Amino acid sequence: MASKRNKANDVEGTGHLAPLPKSPTGIEGLDALTLGGLPTGRPTLLCGAAGCGKTLFAMTFLIKGVTEFGEHGVLMSFEERERDLETNVASLGYDVADLIERKQMVIDHVYIERAEIEESGDYDLEGLFVRLGHAIDSIGAKRVVLDTIEALFSGLDDTAILRAELRRLFAWLKDKGVTAIITAERGEGQLTRYGIEEYVSDCVILLDNRVEEQVTTRRLRVVKYRGSSHGTNEYPFLIDEHGISVLPITSAELGHRISHEALSTGVPGLDEMLGKNGYFRGSSVLISGLAGTGKSTFGAAFVNAACERGERCLFFAFEESPDQIVRNMKSVGFDLQRHIDSGLLCFQAARPSLYGFEMHLARMNRDIEHFEPNVIVVDPISAFRGPSFEIHATLVRLADICKSKGITALFTSLSSSGEQMTESERSVSSLMDTWISLKDMEANGERNRVLYLLKSRGMNHSKQLREYQLSDHGIHMVDAYIGPDGVLTGTARVAQEARERQADLARQQATERRRRDLARKRAAVERQIAEMRAALETEEIEVTTQIEQEEARETAQGSERSQMAILRGAQR
Repeated sequence: MASKRNKANDVEGTGHLAPLPKSPTGIEGLDALTLGGLPTGRPTLLCGAAGCGKTLFAMTFLIKGVTEFGEHGVLMSFEERERDLETNVASLGYDVADLIERKQMVIDHVYIERAEIEESGDYDLEGLFVRLGHAIDSIGAKRVVLDTIEALFSGLDDTAILRAELRRLFAWLKDKGVTAIITAERGEGQLTRYGIEEYVSDCVILLDNRVEEQVTTRRLRVVKYRGSSHGTNEYPFLIDEHGISVLPITSAELGHRISHEALSTGVPGLDEMLGKNGYFRGSSVLISGLAGTGKSTFGAAFVNAACERGERCLFFAFEESPDQIVRNMKSVGFDLQRHIDSGLLCFQAARPSLYGFEMHLARMNRDIEHFEPNVIVVDPISAFRGPSFEIHATLVRLADICKSKGITALFTSLSSSGEQMTESERSVSSLMDTWISLKDMEANGERNRVLYLLKSRGMNHSKQLREYQLSDHGIHMVDAYIGPDGVLTGTARVAQEARERQADLARQQATERRRRDLARKRAAVERQIAEMRAALETEEIEVTTQIEQEEARETAQGSERSQMAILRGAQR
């Protein structure tokens, strides 16, 4: 026999349990990793140390509930006053005073003085329930925030009273049918100060503000979520003038859709080398090389070609300012300013030391969500410092985000001067669909730039080392030249080509001389043949004449003999 709880959750008596109803928070990424939001009609515990953003999370939950989901909200604060809270969230673009004036939100500051609290067995929260219930009923609130719970019990040491009153508080919130967030401070060796709140909460979210190597990174983890699956890892989140954004869960099943469409690299010669006339749409491309080899220029060429096709491009710069990049690229024939003015190109520039690597990833994910680009460039990933496994894990998520959205991503990376790959190159190379290596070659006292394709998945690409030149008209790929000692570049190639042209000319002249000598010999032989033919013809004429004369004489002699025979007969 089904229990009462199971019967209540049956879908119209079918025997199937209904999914847990959830209330979306409106916070980017958080709803994705909780698979829909916070449990509707249940309390959620939001805990963390000072400065990790608990109050901002809670306020965002209330404000988004009003502005995006039509659910009124109540915030009962035990520490900050209404005016202070309004000022704090105004930096995120939220007008709380207007929501309060419209009767869509209530902020109630409850002043508690620890010295006035006397611990006794009759301590209860009836007064709080009355006050909070009135605020909820006055605007028909569906969302409630209590910030922070430690202030409510700051003067009590009796664990039994704490546990009993906490259970009463959570049960009362459930009976009211409100979706509640209760903030709590992080305790020593446990999630909260008292270590009780996390056990009576249906959902527990832990916020962390971690400092490593003088760089701060905020992280979020869903510790538990009764009745629902959820993301269990730590996820970085960002708080800035655009609000709160949490890096979402990325797919672990490699089920991304692929495209057979090729996008031009912006360099005609490189398109030919790739075999498909460009990069596959939605692929990840790595361009690595030494300083000065033109990595950013190749990225700008790709962006310029994409913008000329009418596609939206997002350029993340970590070493140069946007104005500096625009100026530098203009010297090689790429006018990026016109694409910025048209709204197709957007630059996001920041120093790597501004955030931790994961915070940068959260910021890039938020910018991708807002701008919705077709193409992104990250220049360079080698600017980040940290353990290779962290860089690898973070870039896996960024590449995964781009692939899931069909975005073609181009990354640049600074290589070391030696032949060995850098640690960052080894960590990210396996993620890339196409890897282009740029190098400097020294010969004849000069340095020349060469390019070769280390790999390009799905393409029968060129294996040839190619020289390239940066000019006022962009990037020009020089035809490959293989000399006796290997590939020649720069003046060595020009000198060798000149020597070969001279050798070709000498061979042509020698061939022409032999041709003329042969013609002279042929003419002499033909003259000799003509003379011999003429002599032969003369001799033939003489012989023929002699034969005719002999035949005539023989005929005449026969006639004479006949006449003589006749004469002899007549004499008889």
